[in-house]
Amino acid sequence: MAQRIRVFDWMHGRSGRAALIAGAALALGACSSIRESRGYVIDPILVQTIQPGIDNQRSVEGTLGRPTFTSQYGEPTWYYVSSVTGRKPFVRPRIQTHSVLAVQFDESGNVANVDNSGIDDVVFLQPDGDKTPTLGRERGFLEDLFGNIGQVGGVGAGGGGPGG
Repeated sequence: MAQRIRVFDWMHGRSGRAALIAGAALALGACSSIRESRGYVIDPILVQTIQPGIDNQRSVEGTLGRPTFTSQYGEPTWYYVSSVTGRKPFVRPRIQTHSVLAVQFDESGNVANVDNSGIDDVVFLQPDGDKTPTLGRERGFLEDLFGNIGQVGGVGAGGGGPGG
């Protein structure tokens, strides 16, 4: 019984309260969100130095570095993509901030336009179920399993391969 009183007295003392507060702070800290930067980290000061008509591809690469990806069609455009995600433990990450810096070049390689877009221009897609719908007829399990038997070549058809 005397030991129980000592533990109770210890919890009501200053050091006991401090230990309880520190333990609660550590427990709450474990539930805080985790922030992760992904992609290019955009520096607004460096972006402001890129000027249309003055800079070219070489100077942009020297200032901003290599782009995240480049356009494949149309006007040559370099894209610098940046995202900051946050998540709580055991929960899917959510995008907190997202930005895309697009630097367009003319045919001679000089900067034509610099455009910065944010999360407002992002399209969020919600898949419909676990299957992707396709056009055409639907096949059953046995047709999927045995559907190609006899379709390509045949027994003794020969041709094509080595020695045939």
